[in-house]
Amino acid sequence: MDRGYDAAVVGAVLERLRAEKLLDDQRYVENYVAYRAARGHGPIRVRADLRKLGVEGEQVDASVDAYPDWIAQLKRARKKKFGTSLPTDYAGLARQMRFLGYRGFTGAQIRTALDFDTDLDTDSGL
Repeated sequence: MDRGYDAAVVGAVLERLRAEKLLDDQRYVENYVAYRAARGHGPIRVRADLRKLGVEGEQVDASVDAYPDWIAQLKRARKKKFGTSLPTDYAGLARQMRFLGYRGFTGAQIRTALDFDTDLDTDSGL
């Protein structure tokens, strides 16, 4: 029994689904970003995962950049893994920064969430 599909029929069905907004790439990307962010993944990893799935371009960049709660998701992921208190020593800070970097958060997001002093022009007491 031949289960070959007629390309014209498949194309027509896909067009009809798009016309009825049942097949929408933008909605897929937005939902994917929100889902992965809620699971504790950062923008770098989400963008890379979408590329692995073959989704690229302005849709991905716009959806990732428009997601409003990256810092909140980062703090939630850090709290789930390490608890509520921030690290007090360099080893603990480095461990948390590595974990959050692996999760796909940017260096700036990590430093902001860990209250890491990024002002290099301040007087260090020297």
